[in-house]
Amino acid sequence: MKLLRYGPMGQEKPGLLDDQGQIRDLSAHVDDIAGDVLTPEGLARLAALDVASLPVVDGDPRIGPCVGRVGKFICIGLNYADHAAETGAEIPKEPIVFNKWTSAICGPNDDVEIPRGSTKTDWEVELGVVIGKGGRYIEEADALSHVAGYCVINDVSEREWQLERGGTWDKGKGCDTFGPIGPWLVTPDQAGDVANLPMWLEVDGKRFQNGNTSTMIFNVPQLIAYLSRFLSLQPGDVISTGTPPGVGLGQKPPVYLKGGETMRLGIDGLGEQVQKVVRA
Repeated sequence: MKLLRYGPMGQEKPGLLDDQGQIRDLSAHVDDIAGDVLTPEGLARLAALDVASLPVVDGDPRIGPCVGRVGKFICIGLNYADHAAETGAEIPKEPIVFNKWTSAICGPNDDVEIPRGSTKTDWEVELGVVIGKGGRYIEEADALSHVAGYCVINDVSEREWQLERGGTWDKGKGCDTFGPIGPWLVTPDQAGDVANLPMWLEVDGKRFQNGNTSTMIFNVPQLIAYLSRFLSLQPGDVISTGTPPGVGLGQKPPVYLKGGETMRLGIDGLGEQVQKVVRA
């Protein structure tokens, strides 16, 4: 299934994308794509529905973030060896973990806002993992059974605030609109081989990132098992798994967003995002 949320910000309704690319409304069956809906039992109930009987959503509604009521937005840094190399960083011996605040979450095609005072706002296309079955101390061999689905994430970053202002990375990662998620939550049966998915990002039509999840240092099962040693994972938690090379910081000289650009990014089978960059 390809699940989504549509409608005005803060008023999103649950839906799914049918085989013809039409949005079908799920409001009669669930109140949101969130919480228990994402558990194996919840997804099984949705999979059993007769899609053809669901109302078609007319028009071209705004697409919201594909997961509602996200509890934790956990990110992994420097998880592609070639991205670490372009930034001059050492290959991490363990996953680098940081957070985006949930207030950063926005829809896949919403505007991305450069914060006041920012001079080094950057882009990062990433594979998102949405937890469906919660747990602690999850074994790597069982990790994929805890996944509700996968999505596209743009891990927008302010590099000066992340790297040059002291403390942790979080203040350069969690600004409002710095977490576009979606357009769809694609369940594992339709997501393809998530260990080998092409991914890309363009700014104003110029392709900067052109990578593949196969070059991750720590793969999805390893990340889930690792994180669950330190915190409980719960339905609706989102893990952003790192980015391939081609970020603005890695250009020679570096290239950063100024405002007025259009970012376009995607992962094969998981959809595309398009964002206009605006200034606060």
